[in-house]
Amino acid sequence: MVITGRVPLLLLIGAVPVVVLGSFGAGWAVGTLVGWLALVVLLVVLDTALATSPRRVRLDRELPGAVRLGEPTEATLLVTNPGTRAIRGLLRDAWQPSAGATPTRWALDLPGGERRAFRATLVPVRRGERRAEQVTVRSLGPLRVAGRQATLKAPGAVRVLPPFRSRRHLPSRLARLRELDGRTLLQVRGQGTEFDSIRDYVRGDDVRSIDWRATARNPALPGAGQRLMVRTWRPERDRRVVVVVDSGRTSAARIDDEPRLDTAFESTLLLTALAARAGDRTDLLVWDRRVRARVHAAAPSDVLHRMVDAMAPVEPELLETDWSGVPAQVRALTSQRALVVLITSLEGSGTARALLTMLPQLTSRHLVVIASVTDPAVVAMTEERGNLDETYLAAAAERTLLDTDRIAAAAQRLGAQVVTAPPADLPPALADRYLALKAAGRL
Repeated sequence: MVITGRVPLLLLIGAVPVVVLGSFGAGWAVGTLVGWLALVVLLVVLDTALATSPRRVRLDRELPGAVRLGEPTEATLLVTNPGTRAIRGLLRDAWQPSAGATPTRWALDLPGGERRAFRATLVPVRRGERRAEQVTVRSLGPLRVAGRQATLKAPGAVRVLPPFRSRRHLPSRLARLRELDGRTLLQVRGQGTEFDSIRDYVRGDDVRSIDWRATARNPALPGAGQRLMVRTWRPERDRRVVVVVDSGRTSAARIDDEPRLDTAFESTLLLTALAARAGDRTDLLVWDRRVRARVHAAAPSDVLHRMVDAMAPVEPELLETDWSGVPAQVRALTSQRALVVLITSLEGSGTARALLTMLPQLTSRHLVVIASVTDPAVVAMTEERGNLDETYLAAAAERTLLDTDRIAAAAQRLGAQVVTAPPADLPPALADRYLALKAAGRL
């Protein structure tokens, strides 16, 4: 049973006759008070008895299968009254706060035998499964003084995918990729690693590309001498790219109001989209002490869909990453030489020691790139030295940057390449490094 705001109002109204009749004596005041309270209780009991049972309603949901983080979508709650009596009252849908549902309460006026749709707009603020488990139905009596209330099971979930905001950088990187592949009118010099075709020698070609056998098979032109034939090359296709995302405790840190893990996912998606257009295959491993997500042997047309679906429920784990298990996981994904991208944090010598110890096992067989987010706030601290507190903060920030540079230098000495950038710049910076390796014929 529930009561509405009309009950306190009735009790307040009853105070008027109590005060008026109190002038005739205490007995009149007490009698009036008891009588008025009994009347209010009777109205509450009667209104509750006349209210339709809220447990009679049937609840259904119409939800989108998935939505990108920050994008609005519509969730529909269908309420059916199978009885003959109308239900009047209130309805509350209990979505998780991170689902960003508005509104969550509606006035309910549902005649018998009818069904109504109540729509809410969802603007999720976190990845993963955003759930609604229950719906509270309050049915009021005809006097709207009291009624019945029940909380009914109505499970539903919306899968919130990574936003992939870095896709705005994709067109410019694809244009550079087309230049490397020779699919534009631009002439890009330099060798790849995969044979493409044979053509006539032109001034400026590398003499080491001359194919003497093809030259010998072509007869000399009258008055022009022997035709020289050169081989053209292009970057190899169908190469392997393995992205290892660190989901340990350092990935939970927020930089520019975005978790490191989300920045890692943005970088992975941009690199995957670019590699798929280049004809390379990308595998994903999200790892801390065990596999949190894994995408392997996906077709280029399906790899992005599978990756965002695998990334959606992953949250940072508050434990140290076990880097010693990564080489075995990479071997399970591919047995051939590949580009292995490790997206992690290089801040703090204690956390990076295990990474540096493991690194030679990967660099001996693979081309390794380490991508790490830098914090613009730390860089800004080094420039503020107006007072003693700011000076101490600047010294601490300088020490943090020096530690990061020292760890990056150690990784480079072990054969890895390092890419560091703020959150908004890391995805395009990693994509640029991939294109540079393609242009150099190392992929």
